[in-house]
Amino acid sequence: MQTPKLAAAYIRVSTEEQAEYSPDAQLAEIRKYAAAHGYLLPNEFVFVDEGISGKHADKRPAFLRMIGTAKTKPKPFEAILLWKFSRFARSREDSIVYKSMLRRLGIEVVSISEPLADDKTSILMEAIIEAMDEYYSINLAEEVKRGMTEKARRGGLQNTPPFGYRVEENVLVPIPEEAALVRALFQRFLEGEGLFALAKWLNSMGVTTHRGNRFENRTVEYILRNPVYIGKLRWNPAGRTRRDFTNENIILSDAQHEPVLSPELWEGVQARMAQVKAAHKYHGRPLSENRDWVTGLVRCASCGTTLIFSKPHYWKCNNYVRGSCRTSQHIADGKLKDMILTRMHYDAAGAAPLSYTVVRAQPDSVAEESLLQEQKKQLTARLARLREAYLAGVEDLESYRATKTALDSQLAGLTQRLEAASTPPDKEKAEALLRENIRQCSALLADPDADLEEKKAASHAIMERCILDKASNHLEIHYRLFLPGP
Repeated sequence: MQTPKLAAAYIRVSTEEQAEYSPDAQLAEIRKYAAAHGYLLPNEFVFVDEGISGKHADKRPAFLRMIGTAKTKPKPFEAILLWKFSRFARSREDSIVYKSMLRRLGIEVVSISEPLADDKTSILMEAIIEAMDEYYSINLAEEVKRGMTEKARRGGLQNTPPFGYRVEENVLVPIPEEAALVRALFQRFLEGEGLFALAKWLNSMGVTTHRGNRFENRTVEYILRNPVYIGKLRWNPAGRTRRDFTNENIILSDAQHEPVLSPELWEGVQARMAQVKAAHKYHGRPLSENRDWVTGLVRCASCGTTLIFSKPHYWKCNNYVRGSCRTSQHIADGKLKDMILTRMHYDAAGAAPLSYTVVRAQPDSVAEESLLQEQKKQLTARLARLREAYLAGVEDLESYRATKTALDSQLAGLTQRLEAASTPPDKEKAEALLRENIRQCSALLADPDADLEEKKAASHAIMERCILDKASNHLEIHYRLFLPGP
């Protein structure tokens, strides 16, 4: 009599509507197959992911537990039984990676409804089935996204109601009390209050978000950047906008709901927000939490991360402290500041070309330059993916050349537009202004009686970043020049 072999079962459903693929239905069929083919299927080896897409393996906890169990010694089971290969993975890349690993462990992956023989033709058939599964997944996602994109263009509501609104018959309706707070937020920010102060103000009154959370800087910023308050809806078909408010994929449409702000107040806030963002670093913290005005300015030449203060009076590369950079950039506080001031004096004297970014006060110009930067970043990423596809044999040489030529042309055009947007009309006059600003800032930083807050504001306004290479005793500064819009 043949000794029964142990098997595992993997079951996945992505939606509750898939009644024919429900976990119970899949398990019943798998148990029938196991009994008929000499497998024992213990309950502890039944792994189920419910309501989860098969597109990404790293987002399926039961699947990952099964893979972890399969790696244990001695080998826990001989096979993994599935209703269909599509239950295992919707991505051919994941399928190849995990099936190859399981085969090395001596574990077979079996689809009970798609039986394959043990020959070379079956290898081809399995690959075709996986390709069709991936095509179905991609095509379904595209169809859904196409429908949502068209709805967004028509101004249809697809998101949860933002602070200040509720939904009635799929249309946003202002909540009077919250709408008044929104108007106050916009007005107070325009008059000079910061995000932290505004969040603190709301929290002090016991106001919470629609999810019942306290307000944070980013929550207030999201409100101040949301065009819903002037009667528009924003949607990004490429994914969640998060804080990427200038993403080229964003669709902005006129909607049916009542605005709670005037266009003038909205535009004024966007203009001030652009200036604030240009002058302050992302993830910047209050000066009371930092050691000095140097914090956040100086970056490691090796890895690009910022230097942090290390007691008693030294600065070090943050990644080095965390073990991910080999260069410590260990430098005394006094020496680092002397290097910065020396470099500023050198740059102010006009001895060498300046490295700087032009920031225009007109919000449209700022937004355009941010948009161009994002488009350039995406094109560069596409070129990298194209090269990887060619090297992997997915793209033939002729197709690779044609696509690369087209992308290179687009990239060259974007670069020219960026240079035009960031270069002032009178470069000589603008650089003279920048050198004068550098002189004034360096004098302030060298003044022992100057207030620390004042030093931080001045240094972070004029300097975008400093790059330190301690080994060569070299420091470079990339400046920022504010100019009025054209």
